[in-house]
Amino acid sequence: MKIAQVVGARPQFIKLAPISRLLREKHQEIIIHSGQHYDIQMNDVFFQDMLIPAPDYNLDVGSGTQAQQTAEILEALEPVLIEEKPDWVLIYGDTNTTLAGALASAKLGINTAHIEAGLRSFNRSMPEELNRIVADHLSDLLFCPTETAKENLQHEGLEDKAHLVGDIMTDSLKLGLELAKDNSDILQELKLEPGSFLLLTLHRPYNVDDPKMLSYILSGLDRLDKIIVFPVHPRTRNILCQMDPEKFRNIRFIEPLSYLDFITLMQASEMILTDSGGIQKEAYIIGKLCVTLRTETEWIETVKSGWNILLPPQSEEFPEKLLNISKPLSHTQLFGSDVSEKIIAILEKA
Repeated sequence: MKIAQVVGARPQFIKLAPISRLLREKHQEIIIHSGQHYDIQMNDVFFQDMLIPAPDYNLDVGSGTQAQQTAEILEALEPVLIEEKPDWVLIYGDTNTTLAGALASAKLGINTAHIEAGLRSFNRSMPEELNRIVADHLSDLLFCPTETAKENLQHEGLEDKAHLVGDIMTDSLKLGLELAKDNSDILQELKLEPGSFLLLTLHRPYNVDDPKMLSYILSGLDRLDKIIVFPVHPRTRNILCQMDPEKFRNIRFIEPLSYLDFITLMQASEMILTDSGGIQKEAYIIGKLCVTLRTETEWIETVKSGWNILLPPQSEEFPEKLLNISKPLSHTQLFGSDVSEKIIAILEKA
């Protein structure tokens, strides 16, 4: 088979890695990078760290509004798919690249498989929610990470296309942590001891686009009197310039990290604070307590387990509740294993 993998954002590069390794053993793989994330630390380094082959195509779309970016990816992707004529297009997650990949493939009549299908936050104000809904309805195969995701697809009449395979990040994290042992010195560089700090990520527009809101969140966390390490997303860096980062005594603002450095910090942290969907799941997989700074989550299983706490910054409990959270006593395997093998086996039979 000839399989095109369409990616464009940090989580997608990471998820592609274990599938790419297996695909190349028996099939022809084409990697198409949309260029949605163009910061050097947000793309090239991930390919290097995870030993992913260089992309066969870089569409180089860069930034723009939701509509502009999606349209530019569509325009650039279509001629590549026409020329390459892949048997399958694999798309990942819920970005504009995901949406454009689903649209372009469907219009050209190319079989499409959506990895991480069926996730729903039920918040349609999130662009990601709209992207994942459209991608699921256009795709020919839907690979579900959890039973809840599969149930969501059943409610939408998509059960005939849905397969419960587990979450690809279990494979990616396993690979990444093995590589990080010999390739990451981030704890030494930042002079951090394991368990001595909290790890923070923020990128959702409703948390970072308004300088007042971002300042409110950071001021609240700063009051906890704990070391907080904050790799600053390029989107957030522009907002931080409008305030004085020096006023936050306990927050250490650092540049975006390579994937291996980031998961090293995740593994060494006391707790993870985030508004990212993917990081909630990764935290669970590696057994780290996570606090999600949102009102909802796509990963409801992690909340039910007690390992993920929803704490919207607007809550009266923010941030003090963070001081009274402890790990649950049990930790079950929610996200499966050997997911890459299961996905490729289904593709080969389709």
